[in-house]
Amino acid sequence: MSLDRDIANYLERGELPDLPSQHFIAGAWAAPSSGERMESFDAGRAAPFHAFAAGDEADVDRAVAAANAAQPGWGRTKPSARGAILAEAARLLRAEKERFAFVESLDSGKPLQEALGDVSGAARALEYYGACANTIEGATFPLGPDHLGYSVPEPVGVTAHIIPWNYPLSTAARGIAPALAAGCTVVAKPAETTPLTMLMLAELLSRAGLPDGVCNAVTGTGPAAGAPLVADRRVRHVTFTGSVPTGIGVMEAAARNVATVVLELGGKSPLVVLADADLDAAANGAIGAIFENAGQICSAGSRLIVERGAHDALLERVIERAAALKMSHGLTRPTLGPLNSKAHLGRVAEKVEAAKARGLAPAIGGRAATDPETGKGWFFEATIFDAVPETDPLVKDEIFGPVLTVQLAEDEAHALALANGTDYALVAGVYTRDFGAAHRLAREIDAGQVFLNEYFAGGIEVPFGGNRQSGFGREKGMAALRNYLRVKSVAARIG
Repeated sequence: MSLDRDIANYLERGELPDLPSQHFIAGAWAAPSSGERMESFDAGRAAPFHAFAAGDEADVDRAVAAANAAQPGWGRTKPSARGAILAEAARLLRAEKERFAFVESLDSGKPLQEALGDVSGAARALEYYGACANTIEGATFPLGPDHLGYSVPEPVGVTAHIIPWNYPLSTAARGIAPALAAGCTVVAKPAETTPLTMLMLAELLSRAGLPDGVCNAVTGTGPAAGAPLVADRRVRHVTFTGSVPTGIGVMEAAARNVATVVLELGGKSPLVVLADADLDAAANGAIGAIFENAGQICSAGSRLIVERGAHDALLERVIERAAALKMSHGLTRPTLGPLNSKAHLGRVAEKVEAAKARGLAPAIGGRAATDPETGKGWFFEATIFDAVPETDPLVKDEIFGPVLTVQLAEDEAHALALANGTDYALVAGVYTRDFGAAHRLAREIDAGQVFLNEYFAGGIEVPFGGNRQSGFGREKGMAALRNYLRVKSVAARIG
């Protein structure tokens, strides 16, 4: 495809041909049992652009049955063959990068350059876990000369993947790739506002050589399609990314079937800046931490905790950079794209208005907006609240939008106390030139991952996940493979 030409054509005519509109089950496109459709919306224009299958329990049953039937054969496939298919899928995804990024940007609203990065990350996940397939090994146990003891890692079976709307493709890939590498089969349910790239990924995996039924995708709402999927007794593991209340419901449903779960839930992550930090680097990190994807990131650095001696100089830099962000349709490569849906824009606006009603005044931003060029779309201004009390809901509650809360710290110990001052514990960031302080804070902050002097550092190789209200279990890295494996031990008398 010619990316610039197709973008210009879409922005002029609102046309994007050949988008998937059905489920992907047992290696083929499958119409919804009910015949019902749902609309997908262009967040940058606040208008529908496509219709897709509204799935229900009957569709989920077909997909789980296909995955269950394919499980024995896929589980016995040589790891090298599984890895080769994932490697081919990575190659195909890179070759089709522009098409996937176009659709991801349009469906989610995120800036195109961010979507291109997401596609590259998804391809890297497929490549990484393709290589990992050959590293899955058992162990031997020292039982003495008359006995032989060993373990065999086995795939857990059918796995369900509930995929969020903020990172549809990359979140899908980071869970599905290790599941497939481990020999599990997959039924994925993408978010109802961003279904398209998951459907495209399932079809791409089939073209890469994945046997029919090994990866299936069913679209629809959470209650109609997601709930019956996680409640299905044939599903032996659920990987879920989303809100805390929904995650609790998923865990309850899985518990009734004694199925395992990995939950990546909310965040209110701190970015700590000590007085000796490189303030330009810290300001750039703070901007990316909260305004990338319009703040719609579980691991966003939504709380800037700055030591008093650096506060004024840092805040000046951050406000200057926030003011320079450009709002526009995601396909035009803005630095601040729209929020994903009208409903979510309303939630973000409601929380900011409530803060204003409590007497807090934003240092910048604080209002819902539209694309300055078209007057359309679901946008919210880059917003910063300064010197917010540690008990305020702006500090405690996840907003999931482009809203930064600044907290003042008197010293390193106070910064640590503030960093640990919420119910969430997903990630954290620290900017300082003091090696000891950096690693003391990394040790003491309660988080699943800590970034030092670069927010969002790392990649697919680094385990990711949270503690407390941010969930449990780990995605990414070798740790993710363990989500999809069970251990069988064998002990034999041979003497």
